[in-house]
Amino acid sequence: MSITDGELAVAAAEAGAVVLRARYGTALARVDKGAGDFATAADLDAERAVLDVLRAARPWDEVLAEESGRTGPGGSDRVWLVDPLCGTLNYAARTMLASVNVALRVGATTTVAACADPFAGEVYWTEGDQAHVRRDGVDEQITPSARSRLVEVNLDPPFPNEATFRAVRLLADPGFEARFRPRVVSTTLAVAWVAAGRRAAYVTDGQLRDSVHFASGIALCRAAGCVVTGIRGQPLHTGAGGLLVAADEETHAALSALVDRQFAAGHAPL
Repeated sequence: MSITDGELAVAAAEAGAVVLRARYGTALARVDKGAGDFATAADLDAERAVLDVLRAARPWDEVLAEESGRTGPGGSDRVWLVDPLCGTLNYAARTMLASVNVALRVGATTTVAACADPFAGEVYWTEGDQAHVRRDGVDEQITPSARSRLVEVNLDPPFPNEATFRAVRLLADPGFEARFRPRVVSTTLAVAWVAAGRRAAYVTDGQLRDSVHFASGIALCRAAGCVVTGIRGQPLHTGAGGLLVAADEETHAALSALVDRQFAAGHAPL
């Protein structure tokens, strides 16, 4: 029986989530990746589980995965982007904030995506036109909302714009404090939360083109109807880079003004 790309993304993400639940809290060997970064045996096992599902159904597609890099026959315009454990530091510290991210890019467009929360038993997913969350096999359409006023701020490096912008400075800006409340969970599961109305916005620096970490969340937010731009309000993956995704235009405009204030001030690096 054939399977749609959307259902395949969900199945692959769920396969990775099964591994993460099983390995959680166990002794895990670590693989040093340099600059303080590492992968655990759970990252590697979850990635193998995801790739097994994808390759069984789409053997001619390419895959770009966090741990194993680019694999596949080559020459395909269909590329699966896989992050088997987004939130490795959380997971290794026995903190239940992590996700399995799977997205399909056809040409330059991400057409389907899934983001599985292994501990909540939820999978956020999209086939491009709407976004849903699946619980116990039942899908519910998700809708962004700024009501919480919670803004996720990514404080992890790299910081390519640090001479003029650092996300951490938003936390000290009186304009931010007056309107929003910061959150830092250190996993791109929080990007999916913007699509689902659990966060009002998400802010990060960085060059995110081809990012296995962010592809799923960005696709989910676009499908849900969020405002998705680069850090300065420019088209995504252009100019200064970064990501500013918000539940609505008003929230996006308010955060854009705070970001512009930093760029105008021309701060020295922290």
